[in-house]
Amino acid sequence: MMLAAQSIAGFLEGLVGDTFSGWGIQHVLAAAIHAVLLVHAFALSPFLFIWLERKVSGRIQDRLGPTRVGGLFGWLQSLADGIKLVQKEDLCPPAADAMLFKSAPYFVCIASFAAFVVLPFSSGWVAVTADCGLFIILAVLSLEVFGIIMAGYSSGSKWSLFGGMREAAQMVSYEIPLAICALVPIVAAGSLNLGEIGGMQRGGIQNWFIFHDPFTFVAFFVYFVVATASCKRAPFDLAEAESELVGGFHTEYSGIRWSFFFMGEYASMFAVCGIAGILFLGGWNTGLGPIDELLYAARNNSVDSPIGSYLANVIGAFVFVLKGSAGVFVQIWLRWTLPRLRIDQVMTTCLKYLIPISCFLFLGATIWPLLLATATQRSSWTPEPLGARFAAEVQEAETTEAFERQALNDGEEIQ
Repeated sequence: MMLAAQSIAGFLEGLVGDTFSGWGIQHVLAAAIHAVLLVHAFALSPFLFIWLERKVSGRIQDRLGPTRVGGLFGWLQSLADGIKLVQKEDLCPPAADAMLFKSAPYFVCIASFAAFVVLPFSSGWVAVTADCGLFIILAVLSLEVFGIIMAGYSSGSKWSLFGGMREAAQMVSYEIPLAICALVPIVAAGSLNLGEIGGMQRGGIQNWFIFHDPFTFVAFFVYFVVATASCKRAPFDLAEAESELVGGFHTEYSGIRWSFFFMGEYASMFAVCGIAGILFLGGWNTGLGPIDELLYAARNNSVDSPIGSYLANVIGAFVFVLKGSAGVFVQIWLRWTLPRLRIDQVMTTCLKYLIPISCFLFLGATIWPLLLATATQRSSWTPEPLGARFAAEVQEAETTEAFERQALNDGEEIQ
């Protein structure tokens, strides 16, 4: 199973030839291509979801939403707003710390963008393949709180400071149940590699980890609630409570810097929903057994049919983006349906309910294989980890592909 980075680097190595292969030019170009693709994914997701939020909120409030810019559905309204924000004056309050004030939005965007680096969009379509990919994503997403604290502290406004401190307390608290719920399917998978976890759920919807056991089923919904709170979405958006804090930690921001906060927020929404799709909902697998097996065979037949392998990954990426977008849609739906909680209710929900529930789910997921073995009364039977079975399948596929390549190279040399 070929990785996307290796595919691009190998393709470029064939273009530059043996003369420049020792210089590492193909790897630099591959890194640049990955960076450009990820920047577009990072920038286009807020463009789409801001438009979606306006249309969903309009329908829920019994109105049409954007209809003027971009035709009947107003799909260019986000672009028009972006152009308007770029033209606005970039203000910095006299009482603000200028360096921290101007750099805070970039911290938020960088933390959200870094999550896309290790997020696989299809089988092998990932910029950086890491065996601890889930750990890296959770770590870099937690760095967003530094930009929010900097924004609230450096603005020189008490409302911004209150909003920043509220958001810091909320994000740090909700990171605990978020990580614990993400570990529940990891116990079943036996791996932190998101690419491997997505591949293990091939073969039908019954193989998705959300249906693996009762604990992973409940953990999905707890994870979604916690992820919504970690993205500062209503009903947990106390950091931006306009009724009591004017505008929260970005009260003093204007223009393009103000838009960076929302770019990071909407990109983080897709990132956490994408993680939920990989951990619980099959990742890029369609959930239809015959179709999944057909796409899997097409991906592993990349030597004989590279176009078929590419199309299989395109279909997988479309399925993955569709699942992540569906999660974002539900988050938008909740925002315009549920009332906003008080800050004490937000913290009480996390500390008194969500953390104990997530710990119970994690404990249940660890003892579930033992309970299953006891129920079947097979003392000599040991449940095989899904990660070990998937690793054996991947090794067999890579060995077959290596033999095919060697035979192809031998044939070319004979000719």
